[in-house]
Amino acid sequence: MKITKVEAFPVPPRWVFCKVDTDEGIAGWGECTLEGHAATQVAAVSELARILVGEDPARIEFLWQSMYRAGFYRGGPVLMSALSGVDMALWDIFGKMQGLPAYKLLGGACRTKVRVYGGCGGNDPAEIRESARACVERGFTAMKFCPVDATETVDGLDVLKKAEARVAAAREGAGDADIGLDFHGRIAPPVAIALADVLTPLRPFFIEEPVQCENVDALLDVKRSTSIPIATGERLYGRHGFREVIEKRAAAILQPDLAHAGGLTEVKKIAAMADAHYMAIAPHCPLGPVALAACVHFALSTPNFLIQEHGSLGEGYLKAPLTVKNGHVFLPDAPGLSIEVDERAVRAMPWKDWDTPRLFHEDGSVADW
Repeated sequence: MKITKVEAFPVPPRWVFCKVDTDEGIAGWGECTLEGHAATQVAAVSELARILVGEDPARIEFLWQSMYRAGFYRGGPVLMSALSGVDMALWDIFGKMQGLPAYKLLGGACRTKVRVYGGCGGNDPAEIRESARACVERGFTAMKFCPVDATETVDGLDVLKKAEARVAAAREGAGDADIGLDFHGRIAPPVAIALADVLTPLRPFFIEEPVQCENVDALLDVKRSTSIPIATGERLYGRHGFREVIEKRAAAILQPDLAHAGGLTEVKKIAAMADAHYMAIAPHCPLGPVALAACVHFALSTPNFLIQEHGSLGEGYLKAPLTVKNGHVFLPDAPGLSIEVDERAVRAMPWKDWDTPRLFHEDGSVADW
């Protein structure tokens, strides 16, 4: 079997799907979404096609190394997201070749179901309380939201009080359900440490990206200041990007995104590195259903998996959407990624590129989003 074609195309609202065709009629699907940069990803995948066409799709590790190491430049969001989508598609093909779901080829099932968390939120505490209650009513045992707005490097008491009120409202609505707090990298260490101190009595499940990921020592400062587990990783790429965080044990939970960090092949390696340091894996995935399907196969086959974020379940995109029941996501036990993309439907969808929101401080200066 040989690869005959590799292409990527944008899918609303902000995703990029990748399709790999072969000369035996078996095709694989992946997702190389990089939010706000769809045209860039389409071009990046077309460049990878030069490496892939004519090759055996079952040589997944060889092709991963070829895509990663063949060019002078490595890593980063654009190249790694393109590579990630192709990697998912290769596992989809390989599973279909063998007549087995991908998780069985990745070592088999470590668990029978995959826990996911819901999304809650809002600006007003009353709105957040009802949103959290609704998550519980839908069967979720965990949820996540962002309790902070644009924040200065050192900020005042009003920021602490507003975040405390929002999280307290979420706790009231959620009861004993787990609540993850996504700081979104908006916070500098002094405020992150103060917020963690204020929020500890409300027992958050974790704090995600309390600071930007480029300074691991700053992340470590926050981690050492609180008993709340720290999570990070959605903007790290490949095992080399995660190495320092893992070696310094700067977080308790790693959140690689399979559509950015290197696909199934690489994130399995990141998970193994993390496991040696007693770190859990909670993959980032507020994206499309192809990426989510890959995450589910990862979760089923990975011992230190913790919980899964999820975006679209695929209604209108997949012929049989994924399902969530009692806070767990389920896939059919079909070969490959166990999904069937409705290709005619997704190619016909009108496309308008998604623009990343921008935040500003009160004085007009740019804030981290």
